[in-house]
Amino acid sequence: MTDLATKTPYRLYIPRDSAALALGADKLAAAVSAEAARRGIAVDIVRNGSRGLFWLEPLVEVATPSGRIGYSNVQAAQVAALFDSGWPACAAQDGERETAVENPEGSWDAAMPACVGRVEDIPYLAKQQRLTFARVGITDPLDPADYVAHGGLAGLRACLALDAEAACQTVLDSGLRGRGGAAFPAGIKWRTVSRAEAKQKYVVCNADEGDSGTFADRLIMESDPFVLIEGMTIAALSVGATEGIVYVRSEYPHAIAALEAAIAVARREGWLGADVLGSGRACELRVAKAAGAYICGEETALLESLEGKRGVVRAKPPIPALSGLFGQPTLINNVITLASVPYIFAHGAQTYREFGMGRSQGTLPVQLAGNIRRGGLVELAFGVTLRTLLDEFGGGTASGRPAKAIQVGGPLGAYLPDAQWDLPMDYEAYAAVGAVVGHGGVVVHDDTADMAGLASYAMAFCAHESCGKCTPCRIGSTRGVEVIERIRRGDTSSRQVTLLHDLCDTMVSGSLCAMGGMTPFPVRSALEHFPADFGLPDGAGCAEAA
Repeated sequence: MTDLATKTPYRLYIPRDSAALALGADKLAAAVSAEAARRGIAVDIVRNGSRGLFWLEPLVEVATPSGRIGYSNVQAAQVAALFDSGWPACAAQDGERETAVENPEGSWDAAMPACVGRVEDIPYLAKQQRLTFARVGITDPLDPADYVAHGGLAGLRACLALDAEAACQTVLDSGLRGRGGAAFPAGIKWRTVSRAEAKQKYVVCNADEGDSGTFADRLIMESDPFVLIEGMTIAALSVGATEGIVYVRSEYPHAIAALEAAIAVARREGWLGADVLGSGRACELRVAKAAGAYICGEETALLESLEGKRGVVRAKPPIPALSGLFGQPTLINNVITLASVPYIFAHGAQTYREFGMGRSQGTLPVQLAGNIRRGGLVELAFGVTLRTLLDEFGGGTASGRPAKAIQVGGPLGAYLPDAQWDLPMDYEAYAAVGAVVGHGGVVVHDDTADMAGLASYAMAFCAHESCGKCTPCRIGSTRGVEVIERIRRGDTSSRQVTLLHDLCDTMVSGSLCAMGGMTPFPVRSALEHFPADFGLPDGAGCAEAA
């Protein structure tokens, strides 16, 4: 029997994020620990975050001198056979031989888990440009020393050397725009809050990630919570706020737990509190759990919720930057926006803006979901095309059938047909064709999808989730479902199509917020590009034809 007290343990990495947990990662970790103890093999299990290669989860990694060797789709029932093969010694001692990617696809059915070689060499990961997600899947999410060893706090230290005006100018110079969907220049928000006169200011992180096919916020919060804490602290110090709140959707219990644990660690380490890194400046953070309303992803409805009220959209002006939480100047950014800030301060605004194209600077975490073979997170500079994402990263549809439509930007994003898959993913390029980049969610549908049914669902979703404050959204969405259903039942007269387009015009022009204003996007795109699904001839779904 090996003397566990003297043997250097093999270091294994088993993810702890929600995707891996749903696929049995906790049972797997327990099985590995028990089997290693039974055999007298010393192992050090690190519960890292997911790399974002979800089709390979649970992905177990063995540390070797030449990098981590990965084993995909590992199940607890396979652990004994895996140890029988000489694992983890064979990987740790012969890592050079296994650095080639033997099976980047992984395997769901093999008696033995597939070795995918050195994880960094998997094309899906190797082709990415990870700035915001640089540590995700690599570090222990709650180990402060691991965070610092991988570049953490460099941005905060750089910020502490700047005054408020220079710090806000850094964000403005970087070209960073809000990654939550609105794409508003982050630096303008920061400068507005910074220049506002008030005894109390707030920073609020919008982590109410409710769009279909999106999980980037969750992945950051569960796999690298310290980067969000650092980003929020930089933001607070830059605008003169002393309190920050992370507003997290209630459906994210693991993210909430990870954030609360990370905040406690950061406070203990002196990264938060009355004397941030010995600077004499104060910043405190806390987590607030949302109640499950999609509308609370809209910033003013979120503020109403934080104040203990019903989540209803506020009329603007005043803008939250001047009169936000409890009437005080409030900076509101989403998770990815704030998590991008440490890189900008650590490496410089110019370095960040060298990524991307046009007015879309930096990188975007694209989330591949829906009917796709290799779902997961891909961080790339703006300008990548949907065709590249679908073919080179996603590997086509999961069904093996031809892709028909790709929805980008959540449940209120447009359905893009094949003819538009070569557009660069850029805010202005998408806006020019009536689409949105949004939060970077990409949901793929194959040729069996009923686009009329999906359009009806978009209207029904709006009717269900509307806060009810404005008539175009509250009533328009309900009438929209009725008109679409009449068309689907066979009333394909130009009168019904015209009525639907007029209704969409009213919602876009008259809604108080983006909830009602964007619901027509999927409806119009489905009508225009897939008229046959509505029982209409080619061209009959366009507004001009109606």
